[in-house]
Amino acid sequence: MQATRVAVVGGGLGGLTAAALLARGGCEVTLYERAKHFGGRAQTADVEGFRFNLGPHALYRGGAAMRVLGGLGVKPKGGIPGGTGTYALRAGRLHTLPRGPVSLMTTDVLTLAGKLELARLLAGLPRLDAGALARTSTREWLDTRLSREDTRAFVGALTRVSSYCADHDAMSAEVAVSQLQYALAANVLYVDGGWSTLVDALEARAREAGAKLETSMRVESVVFHEPAPGARVRGLRLADGTVHEADVVVLAGGPDDVAALVPGDAVLAKEASEAVPVMAASLELGMSRLPRPEALFALGVDGPWYASVHSASARLAPEGGAMVHVMKYLGGTDTGASEAELEAVMDVLQPGWRAHVVAKRFRPTLRVNHLLPSAKSGGLSGRPTARVPHVEGLYRVGDWVGPEGMLADASFASAESVARALLVSEQVEPRRAVGA
Repeated sequence: MQATRVAVVGGGLGGLTAAALLARGGCEVTLYERAKHFGGRAQTADVEGFRFNLGPHALYRGGAAMRVLGGLGVKPKGGIPGGTGTYALRAGRLHTLPRGPVSLMTTDVLTLAGKLELARLLAGLPRLDAGALARTSTREWLDTRLSREDTRAFVGALTRVSSYCADHDAMSAEVAVSQLQYALAANVLYVDGGWSTLVDALEARAREAGAKLETSMRVESVVFHEPAPGARVRGLRLADGTVHEADVVVLAGGPDDVAALVPGDAVLAKEASEAVPVMAASLELGMSRLPRPEALFALGVDGPWYASVHSASARLAPEGGAMVHVMKYLGGTDTGASEAELEAVMDVLQPGWRAHVVAKRFRPTLRVNHLLPSAKSGGLSGRPTARVPHVEGLYRVGDWVGPEGMLADASFASAESVARALLVSEQVEPRRAVGA
């Protein structure tokens, strides 16, 4: 029986994962990446020995990413951010960040009534059915579940840091609750060496399984055996005009990328036009040292701010140095930030920091997720499915696809679902990679 020929477009985390899983399952896989390097938004740059990710990245230890990586034999190394040196930022001042019973009782960021209300919420959070809140907005959930303004503000801050999203009026409460559950149950992992180490490991697994990986190969469009409706994929047309035959095409990119590769498809074009991304502003700092080594994390309570010294948990800086990420979560009518706004957060957390900057990057608008799962669209289950229903043999993976997870978790989960669907349909026994 001839192996299923699969063409994967896009060499980010989702595309590489799909290629590795499908090749392990016995498919004949070719991946096309238009850039010179794999990784997409998971690339890491080395600047003066500092490892710069594209904004602050973290792996949820209980999420789909760790599950799928583990299945591929990839075990990310890094550290779990601890409870020391963490603060709540309110009105330009640092306050004790509640992280347990003692800090909850001693912090002045909440009133006594607020502390009791927060304790009750957190105690019951693991038992909440997040899916039942799919069509409830995060704002509505906060307003109806919590009576205290200080508690609502603090829990709102927790939802921002766990979802990377500040638009509580639009975001489904399913996302807010499920992300809080992940964060509180198992915390996150900051990855040694940056996320390019995950890219390298996935590339290696895909090659070991027999996948053919091509860089600097731009795909022009998907080609079909017959015109829509009832289309069935025939392969890909590359920028040089050549057509590469395939039984299945997997598109690993955003909604705009998918629509562009299937020109004239009204359904995909509509999905792309209606997709609202999750955005943030990011300031990344490589520092020779920290003026205040004990101050490692700040979370905005009265504003959408985040600052974290990732190198305190993972190897991301030279000896004695520090890799710091500052971010403003954007959403709703708040669509941008100035560099000075993010620098002001550092002025509070690390006074005198400017004298120790070795490398610096500011990104006023950084796309952190291609699609905001809204209450209006039905939360996570309202996102597009991995299989394109009206086109035979066409699939997609990414952080905007499928009913599981946010951010990288959604990319890994959607890649896993594509492999599961194709391998079950082909009844192929997965083959193990060399050395796995």
